[in-house]
Amino acid sequence: MGSLACGFYGNYVFFLFRDRHGFGNLGNLGVAALMGLVIALASWRGGKLAQRQGCVRTMVVGLLGMIVALAIGACFSFLPVQLAVLVLWAASQFMVWPALESLVTEGVSGSARAHLVGVYSVVWATCSALSYFFGGSLFEWLGSGSIFWLPPGLHLLQLVVLWGYTRRHGEAPPLPLRESPPREEMPPVSHGACPRSFQRMAWIANPFACVAAFTLLAMIPELARRMGLSVTMAGFFCSIWFFARLAAFVVMWRWPGWHYRFRVLLGGYILLVIGFATVLTADALWWLGAGQVAFGLAVGVLYYASLFYSMDVGEARAEQGGIHEAMMGAGNFVGPGIGALSLLIVPHAPHVGVWSVSGLLVVGFAVLVANRLKGRI
Repeated sequence: MGSLACGFYGNYVFFLFRDRHGFGNLGNLGVAALMGLVIALASWRGGKLAQRQGCVRTMVVGLLGMIVALAIGACFSFLPVQLAVLVLWAASQFMVWPALESLVTEGVSGSARAHLVGVYSVVWATCSALSYFFGGSLFEWLGSGSIFWLPPGLHLLQLVVLWGYTRRHGEAPPLPLRESPPREEMPPVSHGACPRSFQRMAWIANPFACVAAFTLLAMIPELARRMGLSVTMAGFFCSIWFFARLAAFVVMWRWPGWHYRFRVLLGGYILLVIGFATVLTADALWWLGAGQVAFGLAVGVLYYASLFYSMDVGEARAEQGGIHEAMMGAGNFVGPGIGALSLLIVPHAPHVGVWSVSGLLVVGFAVLVANRLKGRI
């Protein structure tokens, strides 16, 4: 329910800014950078809050915050108010995800934990893909204001579910603040690096996947206009990468052979750079579709690896889930920020934002390889 609700507002708010406020790539990239900055700060603090105050309590506060934010957005259409709504919504949302990730895996370990991480990832990715696929038609059929009143209805249902959970099990207590002995004290895994080294590399790679993904999401409204796609058709056709990401999640859930293998991270990253440049420079629908398949598979590999290692290494999982989400937020800030800055400096170059972000992804590739070499020393 959270993925359906957050996906509808979070993805189609860029179409709202395009249609209601005249935003192009520059404006939407600026909005995406603002959202990413808030996500980074809120996720880090949200993970710590859940670790100390309890997961359910933190989730309730976050859900109420999103409901209030969207209610304000439904009442006031002025641009400054809409930007404030975006900030409050993003901050509240990322109090929820670290707590939920920890709650899903609390009390289990080993293969059972890996299985639950897989179920969690497949469920949210399925709903996120469906939200984007059908969101365009809902946006046009019900009007742009629907992004303010449909999601709160789902958030209210989430609160009902949490109420039922606490009636059966009681309020989830604060989680232990001290971790178990660090995994570095264990022998290195058979593929040449200790578990925390893989966690660190995944925390590096995933933000760069978010650099590309959030830049893409912010630029899709203008891409759709260039390709002659209505909002409905953009939802149908530009959701291909969401379903490709879901396919990657399913494969990684069912095949544990990728665990602690660097070539999986490396292959996913190379595919990310290729897919990103292909999608945003495509001049034909078939080329756009092919690029989305590559891009979605890459984002799926890097996100799943980051979440898995966050939950598999150490015991402070709410806090580590917060770090995982905060690193994603950092990528969400940097990618659109670099794209917007490039368009400000060279406004007449059509693909300057794409190539500047692609260059940043190449830098991330070098950092990833350097960390691998450091982990093997």
